[in-house]
Amino acid sequence: MSVSARPPLAKVEQSAVLTSVGAARVWLRRPRGRTLGMLVLGHGAGGGVEAPDLLAVAAAAVDAGWSVARVEQPYRVSGRRAPDRAPKLDQAWIEIVAAVRGRSRKPLVTGGRSSGARVACRTAAATGAAGVVCLAFPLRPPGRVDAPSRAGELLAAGVPVLVVQGSRDPFGGPADLPAGPTVVPVPDDHSLRRSGAAAGDAVRRWLQTVT
Repeated sequence: MSVSARPPLAKVEQSAVLTSVGAARVWLRRPRGRTLGMLVLGHGAGGGVEAPDLLAVAAAAVDAGWSVARVEQPYRVSGRRAPDRAPKLDQAWIEIVAAVRGRSRKPLVTGGRSSGARVACRTAAATGAAGVVCLAFPLRPPGRVDAPSRAGELLAAGVPVLVVQGSRDPFGGPADLPAGPTVVPVPDDHSLRRSGAAAGDAVRRWLQTVT
């Protein structure tokens, strides 16, 4: 089917999800026609669900036949900029994914950018994810070459992982990532602001391997 012949995308549905950590917000968009699966995406520590790479990946996945939910963690809904600690982030995420997925048995892929990618990796087993999408995975704080690498979180996901990483990312470039995940390097920094189309294409292709 040509691009011009594709049916229009459904409108975004916004809803609240009450978790044990607080209220979260979800922006859900479904494709017109048959749904292949669901992709749930989380935001970075200091950013929101309107990040350019998240929007580009969401649009590409919906266009490919996937429902996409962009999730705003409770700490941001409450107006705080500083994220919760990992246990709270993870618990909220697990509950949100369960609520969004409902009783569907279609493939589930979780992911996000930066901090959201870490949460998705740590909770992949608990959410029943068939794969994880990581946009700008933060291996180490910028300038902290002595800090422990977070690569173990990627390897501990236990499912196929896609990483789209900027070649100028101060948190770690593509060459710093461990063997195992599928890595797509792009000429960008941690924001992936100029690489939305490339990230979307990479995720669209990779999702075909999940179904």
